[in-house]
Amino acid sequence: MISNPKKYKLYFSNELCASIGYSPQTRSQAPAASLARERCTNYEPLLYLAGMDINEKYERLKEIIQPLKKVVVAFSGGVDSTLLLKACLDALGHSNVLAFIGTSPVHPEKETGEAINIAQHLGADYITVKTGEMENRVFTSNPAERCYHCKSGLLDQIWHVARERGLIHIVEGSNVDDEGDFRPGSRANAEKGAASPLKAAGLTKYDIRELSRALALPTHNKPSFACLASRVPYGTKITVEVLKQIELSEEFLKSIGARQVRVRYHGRVARIEVEDRDFSKIIKNRGLIQTRLKSLGFTYVTLDLKGYRTGSLNE
Repeated sequence: MISNPKKYKLYFSNELCASIGYSPQTRSQAPAASLARERCTNYEPLLYLAGMDINEKYERLKEIIQPLKKVVVAFSGGVDSTLLLKACLDALGHSNVLAFIGTSPVHPEKETGEAINIAQHLGADYITVKTGEMENRVFTSNPAERCYHCKSGLLDQIWHVARERGLIHIVEGSNVDDEGDFRPGSRANAEKGAASPLKAAGLTKYDIRELSRALALPTHNKPSFACLASRVPYGTKITVEVLKQIELSEEFLKSIGARQVRVRYHGRVARIEVEDRDFSKIIKNRGLIQTRLKSLGFTYVTLDLKGYRTGSLNE
């Protein structure tokens, strides 16, 4: 049970509101009863209840997970998958849950290490497996459907482990807010039969962080993160060398105090995205940044004045 539950304003995704005729500007007027009848996935009704407190949200999540009985969690150590792993452990017991941690050049070594540490902290059984997206020529050619090919191959590998271990389901950490973004990986979830309990429970990114904070999870304030391939414009080939160049560049920017960082790769040009509050840190350290990123192979280093945002290469 979570101590000191708080009540939060109900949030509905733009897509869900549009389905019953409400725009993003008027979604606060959308009737909860109509929204509650909408479905979020093909296996569980999406339940939105006004005034649901944080204990109820977590209990609802566990109720959705319990019928799955034995699961493999696609685990990255991020905010979403950490809450999902914790809920699976609480709902099913530790002997019925395995965290699958993929290792690959598309994931910084530091992120992989953190995922292992978090799994250990939660007392979860885990397995690390080298994933094969870099051997997939379609993936490395970097089409707009890149994430679909990556997720599809990943889920095949997870299913192999699940069958070997006698586990019945795969669960992954998509949430309601992901519906409004371009996410080809969602199609792979549907095709490969991966369940998305956070989405089925109607949890938003805000909900997930609040639940994580209430549960004292170490990821409750962790910056969001996407794989390094997301820094490379569609059509530009993804190589191990390019991914390492991006990884080391972002690592350096974090070392000077920038919290949420993306280094978008444009050949000889590095386009830096940070939150507005960190602009001054970039300007103050511009000489060091230019020197370091040039040593990593960039000729020009730029600061994107629009600042950090997800999916800027989809603009």
